Formats: sequence, structure tokens, C-alpha cells
Amino acid sequence: MRVLVATSSVHTTAAACDYLAPRLTDADTVLVVTVTEPGLSARDAGDAANVARTRLVAPTVETRTVEGDPATALRRVAREESVDELLVGQHCGDPERASTPPGSTVQALLEDVDRPLVVVPV
Repeated sequence: MRVLVATSSVHTTAAACDYLAPRLTDADTVLVVTVTEPGLSARDAGDAANVARTRLVAPTVETRTVEGDPATALRRVAREESVDELLVGQHCGDPERASTPPGSTVQALLEDVDRPLVVVPV
């Protein structure tokens, strides 16, 4: 299985790892994707990706940073990389917003994505 984890925070990545860890094997690949946009520092993106490298032992973990509109960029990477499933956090890893409706990126992906999408609570 090939899974894309879309993240912009350590909180989102940790929640994705908690969800994925019992489901993955050595044959699986996790592609951690951060999308750079205004307000997201390179350090935040790097820290988010590092969480997956340390928490997921069995699968291969790859990381990538892309630019642009998050939903558009994630759809593009999912197609290019032939991922089987997308995982996203409800609100870019903001635990204080966990009980509110999903953010704009999640809404956009839910409206137009061609593979399973899992929204993990943070």
C-alpha cells in the first residue's frame, strides 16, 4: 500500500502515525507531503516530516515539500505517485479546533478526490 500523509504540523503527523502504525507492513510506503504556503515555516514542515520518520518503523517513509494551493497540490501528488489512500488532519494540526468542522483543504479534497481520504482527528 502507498499512503500520502498531508501535514503541516507535528500534531497532524503524530495523529496520522497513530492511525497508520498498526495497519502498515514492511512492504508499504508512506509519503509525507507538506505544502508550503504563506505562514508555514520551513522548520514547521521539516519537523512535521521528521515525526513520521521516527514513529513509523515498518514502512518506507519518503518526504516531499511542494508549493501551491494545498488541495490542488495534494491531488496532483496523489496522482503522480499513485497513492492508494490520503490522510489529512482536520485543521492542519491545530488541537484547539478539533471539534469544529473540517478546514478548507479537507472540504476541497472531500468534494473532488478520486481515492480514499481519511481525516484523522488531531
